[in-house]
Amino acid sequence: MYSKEELSAIIEEYIHALPFPEEPDTLYEPIVYSLSKGGKRLRPLLAMMACNIFSDDVACALPCAAAVEVFHNFTLLHDDIMDNAAVRRGKPAVHRKWGVNSAILSGDAMMIYSYRLLEQADPAILPRIFRIFNDTSLKVCEGQQYDMDFEALERVPMEDYLHMISLKTAVLLAGAAVIGAVCGGASQEDCDRIYTFATELGMAFQIRDDILDSYGTQDSLGKKIGGDITEGKKTFLTTAAMEIADEDTRRKLGGLMHNREMIADEKVARVLAIYDSLGVREQAETAVERYTARATEALAALSVSGGRREPMERLALELTKRLS
Repeated sequence: MYSKEELSAIIEEYIHALPFPEEPDTLYEPIVYSLSKGGKRLRPLLAMMACNIFSDDVACALPCAAAVEVFHNFTLLHDDIMDNAAVRRGKPAVHRKWGVNSAILSGDAMMIYSYRLLEQADPAILPRIFRIFNDTSLKVCEGQQYDMDFEALERVPMEDYLHMISLKTAVLLAGAAVIGAVCGGASQEDCDRIYTFATELGMAFQIRDDILDSYGTQDSLGKKIGGDITEGKKTFLTTAAMEIADEDTRRKLGGLMHNREMIADEKVARVLAIYDSLGVREQAETAVERYTARATEALAALSVSGGRREPMERLALELTKRLS
């Protein structure tokens, strides 16, 4: 069994060595720039760890793990354009550095390159991997569309918000983990359990993100707190608050979230005061615990020894208890 740190190092080395052409540089430089900015590498790590649960030969999953990471970064290039985001991981977003047209085209090239990486999988399992990858990719697009649609709505039912994050965030974690499990030779039953595990983990991960954006610290996150509030984005906290608030409080919260003129720090402080009065942070923490428990339960049902599950169990707890 490999440790999380060992697998992370293997992934980083592999992605760093991906052979992108040098010309045209305006197409490939943004790709290299995007991938070199790091991030958690959570999706390829899940793929590699899932493979390792069932096999000691983790090298067989590397191209597929890298394909998922290249795809993920492609979505970030396009998401940043849609959100008009200036910064990604502490550096200028690709569309701000090279322009919107270059960012769109480089993103398209990344999507195609991810398929090239998938082609390196064992031919015996390639059709199955392509099917998982394609289903996952389409669901990510659906989730992004729902997220954009919600921007125009005053109020989103919690059921709809949870469905959106299951598509936008959780499904890619689940797809990555199942692809890794397939590479490792897992049975269909164990693949189903891995999918459930990673889906529940993805839900907990996103809600934890929502909490940290409002209640984290700038030092730990490396970015200004309250960005979601400032931008008026729908989060678990906002959705929960709108559901349980009285009409007057709901109206005040809606007005604050849509106010683009207010000083950001004041806006964040006033929205957090409403959150605190309604206890929505506690509700979000409870949801994280609930999804984490479901994830752990699915992982415990795998038909392997506890020792082979242990690294993934530790990762799940680390992600859902994290402060950054």
